[in-house]
Amino acid sequence: MAIRPVLTAPDPRLKVVSEPVAKVDAELRTLIDDMIETMYDADGIGLAAIQVGVPKRMLVMDIDQRDGKKNPRVFINPVITWASDEMAVTEEGCLSIPEIWDEVERPARIKAEYLDRDGKKQELEADGLLAVCLQHEMDHLEGILFVDHLSKLKRTMAMKKLQKAKKLKAAG
Repeated sequence: MAIRPVLTAPDPRLKVVSEPVAKVDAELRTLIDDMIETMYDADGIGLAAIQVGVPKRMLVMDIDQRDGKKNPRVFINPVITWASDEMAVTEEGCLSIPEIWDEVERPARIKAEYLDRDGKKQELEADGLLAVCLQHEMDHLEGILFVDHLSKLKRTMAMKKLQKAKKLKAAG
């Protein structure tokens, strides 16, 4: 396993639409293991393959990590099959937009289909943090960042704040 560098905005690779995974094999499982290790190292709860420069429709998540537990989940070729009309507003952040947080409105509940680490088809009903995180990470597969859900003004302010933080980090 290896920790991979996480791409940060405005890297153009984050805007790439990811390709479906053709087969679940040893190479893909190595990527999965690397992504899980990278997510934990960055203290994140989700990571899409494109965030480590691999344009594949795959993501890893572990919302239990916030409570000090480890329960990593793998979602290969995930598809949302249903979303509630009820919306929920949640503060979101992203490993690709470090230190920027803002409120995003998304469907409160979803149903999804995906392949697990073994290539077996799975179905999931989710609400709360699991639903938010899954939708956030699936946005990455479409080249969408959480700031793209914000107003133009908020998005511009967030990106300026990110650039300023990058300059300070480079200078310090």
